Amino acid sequence: MNNHKLEKILVPLDGSDNSLRGLDHAISLAKLSGASIVGAHVSYVPGNLAYPKQGFINQQLVKEAENYLNAAKERCAENGIAFTSKILPGTPSHGIVKFGQEVKNGINMIVMGTRGLSSAKESFLGSVSNHVVHKSKVPVLLIK
Repeated sequence: MNNHKLEKILVPLDGSDNSLRGLDHAISLAKLSGASIVGAHVSYVPGNLAYPKQGFINQQLVKEAENYLNAAKERCAENGIAFTSKILPGTPSHGIVKFGQEVKNGINMIVMGTRGLSSAKESFLGSVSNHVVHKSKVPVLLIK
C-alpha cells in the first residue's frame, strides 16, 4: 500500500533567497502535516566523478553551506519543526534526486526553488529543478 502521509521533506539549500522561499513553504507544509525537514546542500566536486581523487570539496564553500544550513535549522526551530542537514557530494541535480530516492532517507517530498544563486547561474539552476522534476520518484513542489 502506498503511504501518502507527509513525514519528511527534502529542501535543497544554496543560500539564495529562492531556496529560502522553498524552506518557508516546506515549514508551512511541515506545520500542517507534522513532517520533519532535511536541508541539503550539494557541494559540486570538480573533476571526473568516476575518479573522485581528481575532485575535491572546497572547504570555504562547505563553511558557507554550514552557515546557511545552521540558519535554516534555527528558522525551523523557531517554528517547532525538526530539522537535519546534509552536505551531499556531486552535482546538484543528481545529488538531490539520488538522496530523495534512497529509501533509507524516507523522503516523501522535495520542495525547492526554481532558481538559485545569481543571475549568471539562473539558467543552470533552473535546469537543476527541471532535472529533479523529471527524474525524481517522489513528489516535487517547485517554488517561484
